[in-house]
Amino acid sequence: MGNRLDNKICIVTGAGSGMGRGCAIEMAAQGGKVMVTDVNEAAARETLDMLLSAGGEADMFVCNLRKADEIKALMDFTAQRFGGIDVLHNNAAVHETDLTSKTSIEELPEEIWDMVYEINLKAIWLTTRYAAPYLKKSVRGPAIVNVASTGSFVSYPQAGAYCATKGGVLLLTKATAVDLAPYGIRCNCYCPGAIDTPMLQKYYAAAPDKDAIMSVLTGAHLIPRLGKVEEIAKLACFLASDDSSFINGASYVIDGGTLAWRGMRAA
Repeated sequence: MGNRLDNKICIVTGAGSGMGRGCAIEMAAQGGKVMVTDVNEAAARETLDMLLSAGGEADMFVCNLRKADEIKALMDFTAQRFGGIDVLHNNAAVHETDLTSKTSIEELPEEIWDMVYEINLKAIWLTTRYAAPYLKKSVRGPAIVNVASTGSFVSYPQAGAYCATKGGVLLLTKATAVDLAPYGIRCNCYCPGAIDTPMLQKYYAAAPDKDAIMSVLTGAHLIPRLGKVEEIAKLACFLASDDSSFINGASYVIDGGTLAWRGMRAA
């Protein structure tokens, strides 16, 4: 792939596992200087060790995305550590099914709604707000890459908070692109389908009928499998790089064809 992100200073939230870890690894492999951040210190350090052992330039910062002061500290630390900020990749997100068994609209606890909202949507506004002064100073093609979802377009059962916040990410991406375009800062997002991550595997392992669950997860994919973290990471790096320099305020669906039809493949 080469050094598509040569010397770009990149922040990846939720980089302790899954798609965030995959994106951090790929960004470092493509020549980026990567700030790994996650609320889980052990997970963040594991990702950092992977980047450093592969010869990448990276550091880590433990950050609770529900706390504005910690987000500001993350941006200040990154700029001091590497000399600025060029890329902000807002990957971190949570789903109410991971937090409570009461996930329907009429049962969802208010505190769970607040948590999902604060991590999935408000935090993206806050990271953008506090990264913006540094992005404005960047001379290396500053870019923001947000993670939305197929749930930004259609709803899932038992996922009202998740889908509402991911729908918000889609429009926040466009609003950010409009407001920051005068400073040469681009903002785009991508919308994954079912991706083979540790979180998904945990959900799959706990299912009593694994064949049925896998059929649900992949049945709407025209490409009959789960997506791969590596596929997500390559798209994220493209949107962060100068190869996408004429793309702004856009959303890229990477869902195996899920939103292309109203169907479900037969088992």
